Amino acid sequence: MCRRADESSMSDERKRPSAGADSDSDSAADRNGDAAADPVANTPGQGRTPEPERIEPAAPEAFGLVQVWWGDGKGKTTATLGMGMRAAGHGYRVHMLQFMKGGASSVDAVRGEYNAIAALPGISYENLGHYGWHGMADGSDEEDHEAQAQAGLERARELLGAAREADLETPFPLDGPADEGVHMLILDEVLYAADRGLLTEADVLELIEEKPADLELVLSGSHSEPSYLEDRADLITNVRKEKHPIDAGQRARRGTEF
Repeated sequence: MCRRADESSMSDERKRPSAGADSDSDSAADRNGDAAADPVANTPGQGRTPEPERIEPAAPEAFGLVQVWWGDGKGKTTATLGMGMRAAGHGYRVHMLQFMKGGASSVDAVRGEYNAIAALPGISYENLGHYGWHGMADGSDEEDHEAQAQAGLERARELLGAAREADLETPFPLDGPADEGVHMLILDEVLYAADRGLLTEADVLELIEEKPADLELVLSGSHSEPSYLEDRADLITNVRKEKHPIDAGQRARRGTEF
């Protein structure tokens, strides 16, 4: 009987909230009350409509992840370019190195994204591709494709080395050379080059190993799942095709594909 009384007392004690718990509960209620009174109080910008600001050199506070964009759908390069534009809009230094971006006879020599990049401070690009795609029997030279991919690999190593030497916690000049450091490096179609055997999976993993801690590294390309990156990437997005006009014979269009 005495033991039951003790258990009852212990049970009551467990049910009884502490003073700290009351305080926490009151604080939560206050926050909920504030949110109910002002629905945008806890939103970014407190509900203000964003206004464009002048782009000034800045350094990111939370960069340093590895992103992977792959899949058989349209939009991998488009997505990474959009993210690069967003980063550049905050004053961060962004560079895109394109592997295997030669295109085909349906693609013009001038591409819209290159024109836009040239007009936007803080973001730059270089393209090591040429006409044709590896393995497509389009008249382009297969050995040349491999040589271009290897050149892209060496260039990526150079850019990573420059980033390691730079202080990524400080702003860079918006028109400064990528060889002096960038905050975000986009290796467009590098996964496609690995998928086609022009680079190896080990090459891609080595690039991740060489990445300095504060550099945001973005890898794109490949219709095949790069499962070898599952434990090495922080973000993996599969851009999946549900329907594509190319299957109905639509050619690449100016302003959407190039």
